[in-house]
Amino acid sequence: MFIKNVMINLKKYSFLLQQLVSRDFKVKYKRSVLGIVWSLLYPILTMIVMAIVFSNVFKFSTPDVNYLAYLLSGLVMFNYFSEASNLSMSSVVANFGLLNKIYIPKYIFPLSKCLFVGINFLLTLIPLYIVLLATGTGVNWYHIFLPYAYLCLFMFTLGMGFILSAVSVFLRDMFYIYGIIVMMWTYLTPIMYDIKMISEELQPWLKLNPLYHYINFAREIILYGRIPQPFTWTICLLSSVAVLLIGVIVFKKTQDKFIYYV
Repeated sequence: MFIKNVMINLKKYSFLLQQLVSRDFKVKYKRSVLGIVWSLLYPILTMIVMAIVFSNVFKFSTPDVNYLAYLLSGLVMFNYFSEASNLSMSSVVANFGLLNKIYIPKYIFPLSKCLFVGINFLLTLIPLYIVLLATGTGVNWYHIFLPYAYLCLFMFTLGMGFILSAVSVFLRDMFYIYGIIVMMWTYLTPIMYDIKMISEELQPWLKLNPLYHYINFAREIILYGRIPQPFTWTICLLSSVAVLLIGVIVFKKTQDKFIYYV
């Protein structure tokens, strides 16, 4: 019943969803000289800085694959999660004025943020493929399976967005706490380094991180030119669906109380 209501509301409020996504684009690139080009430049510039630091200062390397391709393939996915979850967290609080005037399904707000950042994410795939071609990593037909990893990442991020947006209504300190959590999450996810550099005792703990599996799924295809193992397909799907369901339950059970915390 809930899923049916969600689908009906998505159809009914599709125009509003489009307007929210459009508004985010206008706000983000307002008075920006380069505009949407920043979506292409940002991951490249970030990659260059991180590559210089981690490959030259800390001497990180990735055997058998190009380090720039390794770094950027993980960076674009983690950046999507980080930006989308951060924006989703404040989406309900930032729209309290609108919620007080008319009825709108509240889950529209975190959903719109995940979709908005998702469009930016698709744009960042352009510099990723430029790097893949420039470094000789190349492209193979297995890339047709990449949308599976991206869909799992989207569902996981949306679930986190529901949880964070609900919690932040009642606990405004969450805006500051989550910044620290994301910073820790960044270093606990093998983005800049190969997980094999970590001791075998710690590796199983790092693999509890769902983001590791989404990124690893993509890297298996992008860097190593092979289809991921069935376990990887399964863990990606189960972890993303589980977090999305938890997020939906948390948001649904708390949304009626939002009005009291304006």
